[in-house]
Amino acid sequence: VQLQASGGGLVQPGGSLKLSCAASGFTFDERYIGWFRQAPGKVREGVSCISGDGTKTYYSDAVKGRFTVSRDTAKNTMYLEMNSLKPEDTAVYFCARTYGSSYRLCVPQKGTRGQGTLVTVSS
Repeated sequence: VQLQASGGGLVQPGGSLKLSCAASGFTFDERYIGWFRQAPGKVREGVSCISGDGTKTYYSDAVKGRFTVSRDTAKNTMYLEMNSLKPEDTAVYFCARTYGSSYRLCVPQKGTRGQGTLVTVSS
């Protein structure tokens, strides 16, 4: 199982950014996957999770209404479109397989976390 996040960078407050997560080593459309973030000195946070068929999604309260998760089965890729970015969104974002798309189940499965990408929101 491999998941590789990309697309991070420096963006001004109020700006937008789109992250990608390329997946391999498993049947992509049969697994829940999700986005997580961790800022320096803070605990890991589940940002968003999505079901294998893309019909069920979860968003944390901190990003609801600003972020949109999607997946493209043909490309084995998950996306996170981030709008109205705030300085508190600054973190390393990574993707992983999860146990579901609810608050309790949107946690990384052991051994599936991929390398993250840094998002910095600053003026």
